[in-house]
Amino acid sequence: MMRFSFVLLAFFFSLTACQQKYDLLIKNGSVYDGTGNAPVKADVAVNGDRIVKVGDLSSATGTRIIDAEGMAVAPGFIDLHAHLEPLLELPQAESALRQGVTTSLGGPDGSSPWPIGQYLDEADSIGMGMNVAFLVGHNTVRRNVMGMDNRPPSAEELQAMKNQIRQGMEEGAFGMSTGLKYLPGAFSNVDEVIALSEVASKYDGIYTSHLREEGMGLLEAVAEAIKIGKVANIPIVLTHHKAIGTKMWGGSVKTLAMVDSARAIGIDVMMDQYPYNASYTGIGILIPSWSMAGGIEEFKKRLKKPALLDSIKRGIINNILYDRGGADLNRIQFALVDWKKDLEGRTLHDWLVERNMEPSVENGADLVIEAQLNGGASCVYFAMDEADVERIMKHPQTMIASDGRLVAPGDGHPHPRWYGTFPRVLGVYAREKNVLTLEDAVRKMTSLPADRLGLKERGRIQENTFADIVVFNPETVVDKATFQNPHQYPEGIDYVIVNGQLAVDNGEFKDIRSGKVLRRKNYEK
Repeated sequence: MMRFSFVLLAFFFSLTACQQKYDLLIKNGSVYDGTGNAPVKADVAVNGDRIVKVGDLSSATGTRIIDAEGMAVAPGFIDLHAHLEPLLELPQAESALRQGVTTSLGGPDGSSPWPIGQYLDEADSIGMGMNVAFLVGHNTVRRNVMGMDNRPPSAEELQAMKNQIRQGMEEGAFGMSTGLKYLPGAFSNVDEVIALSEVASKYDGIYTSHLREEGMGLLEAVAEAIKIGKVANIPIVLTHHKAIGTKMWGGSVKTLAMVDSARAIGIDVMMDQYPYNASYTGIGILIPSWSMAGGIEEFKKRLKKPALLDSIKRGIINNILYDRGGADLNRIQFALVDWKKDLEGRTLHDWLVERNMEPSVENGADLVIEAQLNGGASCVYFAMDEADVERIMKHPQTMIASDGRLVAPGDGHPHPRWYGTFPRVLGVYAREKNVLTLEDAVRKMTSLPADRLGLKERGRIQENTFADIVVFNPETVVDKATFQNPHQYPEGIDYVIVNGQLAVDNGEFKDIRSGKVLRRKNYEK
């Protein structure tokens, strides 16, 4: 009789398990777990903000059921290089979420909010559409302490910068970023950067670097970043890694070999990359950094001195020929121009023609100066070679990151990466070009950046991890944004789940703000 009771009890518990009801049940999908493993046919169950079961759940039910037959089920994508400056104005983060991005790292290229803790508190109070984390920016800290001075810091100034890096890390930053091509970071030397990186290292932070040069001088710049990582004992990310300018095309062969050599002797260096052969930044990138020391008023004074004006123009001409300009005025496309909106989407060549000026590099330099004096402009620069893009993408230590800015439809003429980075990798580079397998593409968007940030409970489809999930159609996923018409959302990403909640539901965006503000020391709490 007792044995019969145990059998009945076992049957009851078995039946209960079979009839388990979950908050969300994703059934019949091909699950890409994020680690690079081949996909498996499985169901994924979510309760609250966690994945609680992965496997055959054919007898289970859910408050909400998604039939993912023919679809890929992957961890939410993690964008390791995102320009989140408009975050407090666009907290819903639709342009990122529609790409499948559930976590973004802001504060890149040496620029970050300040103070970070106060900013994170404000972001927390208004609610985030996706999870957000931040780096503390070297350029921001240097500007706070030294303004735009072109000189090494005094001992007191260096200590003040160290204190600010420490403050940023204690307030939740995940590491330090540099923008050594930008001002005032370009005025720093390697010893300064090492000293500040050592502070971030003590907090288990990472070091991401917009290299000092990405065109001529690229190899030396990669060597500098590796040295910083080695001496400061800090993990390195060569961010938006590329080879700029026709003279450097093919340079990725050497830079990737440098990465491999560094890793072989124990230096922890990785890369991130966006899947386009054009970059995006301010037009001031074409102007010699020394001429901008002290700010715009000092720049104006130098322009009035014929010898200095000649040097400035020669520097711009050199950058047009051998760096961002790609040796062609048609390769410089205006994107955001507050003082002349009709320039947006047109090129430096077009502007010269409009002004009835000969479209020469020399005249182009004059208009670059004019643009800077008018308040600057953001531009797209078509100065990269597709072979380098693909070579870098294939490297096992390369992660996918957008370098994109949060954007609302119709705002300026942005780089298409702001809308299309992640679906472009899936649709173009995995499905069409076979540069990557789909499972490796997913790995470069999920577990690889999660591990770099120390996000142990994100970036994988596994039980007891946070339920950041993307469901997409591997046969149709595609970026729609183009350089001519950038304001277009991608297609084929039907469901995006952030901490267990549907932010994109059957293709429809939901402004539910289920994201979390992640802080280095307590992001899992």
